Amino acid sequence: MASSRLLRRCLLAALSAVLLASGTAAADAPGASAAAVTTFSDTFDGPAGAAVESSKWQIETGDNVNNHERQYYTAGDRNAALDGQGHLVITARRENPAGYQCWYGTCQYTSARLNTSGRFTAQYGHVEARMKIPRGQGMWPAFWMLGTPVNWPDSGEIDVMENVGFEPSTVHGTIHGPGYSGSGGIGAGYSLPNGQAFADAFHTFAVDWAPDSITWSVDGNVYQRRTPADLGGRTWVFNKPFFLILNLAVGGYWPGDPDGSTSFPQQLVVDHVSVTTGDSATGAPIRGLAGKCVDVAGANPASGTAVQLYDCNGTAAQQWTVGADGTVRALGKCLDVTGGGTADGTAVQLYDCNGSGAQRWTVTGARDIVNPQSGKCLDVTGNNPANGTRLQLWSCTGGANQKWTVG
Repeated sequence: MASSRLLRRCLLAALSAVLLASGTAAADAPGASAAAVTTFSDTFDGPAGAAVESSKWQIETGDNVNNHERQYYTAGDRNAALDGQGHLVITARRENPAGYQCWYGTCQYTSARLNTSGRFTAQYGHVEARMKIPRGQGMWPAFWMLGTPVNWPDSGEIDVMENVGFEPSTVHGTIHGPGYSGSGGIGAGYSLPNGQAFADAFHTFAVDWAPDSITWSVDGNVYQRRTPADLGGRTWVFNKPFFLILNLAVGGYWPGDPDGSTSFPQQLVVDHVSVTTGDSATGAPIRGLAGKCVDVAGANPASGTAVQLYDCNGTAAQQWTVGADGTVRALGKCLDVTGGGTADGTAVQLYDCNGSGAQRWTVTGARDIVNPQSGKCLDVTGNNPANGTRLQLWSCTGGANQKWTVG
């Protein structure tokens, strides 16, 4: 059991090095990226009952008057501790110990809220957490970020994942800023199929954050992308450092209070948190069907050159880098969807970098390379592993001709 968990952790670490800060998603472009750099990682390994690492996290205390939540966030390890199996457990309890005063009087619940302020900030990258959320009316778990220095809402907020207990199958991703905060935040929800509840299993919640876009995914499935164009002329405040926050709130304006159907204690179980970026100047191969590589035909840097599948040979035509702006580059030019097309069968090519949606990419946890503009996957035409087979956009099917390994 321990050895299989360690193996899974190693695979996760390797995968997170692939999940580059693309911020948008890639159409078909093979490429995803060069050496990614893990700038923050916590897998919560340690003995049961231990507190989180103080070099990475600080524990907030108090209540939240603004949201009219019902909990008091405590210090120490009473409500936030490791479980000895590689998880952080944030526990909400129904209790009103002496000395805890909330905005409405005596507190009814305790819980915990942790952040990385003063210890770590991110500016762009792939930000993710694998978690199992609690269940029940009034529960409000969240993984989110605040801009520094904090002057909300002008400093900005990125909600990677929020869930309110009366929606057990749905999570929300939202941005807040000047003129679009609180209930006016801009975002969308993602729901599991067939009435599944997020509390039933672990799920990975992530954003890919670039200078002019933020893309949300659940278990590698992209469900929304926001850019300055979504703000209606209001200010995009997401080009500066943000710190990370994990918390489990109880009650408040949005979720409402717990009722008789809510049992306590409730727990938010966090398997890992990581931030990776991918601005390395050195490229890396992208391998796909039959172990072959994404390749620029003839190593020709001219705009319009085909991107194809070919035997891996280590040449510059097979060295790809992904920047924080979401572009995938080789030979000084960008991976591009021909004509900005979105139809199945649209070919992928090399082209002068121009900042368009045809040149934005993301790698999912399922090893798909998705173009958010079209919502389609990088695909080997006809599932043909022969040298020279053109790469294209195609509806995502999960087939081997749409699976890619970077590096």
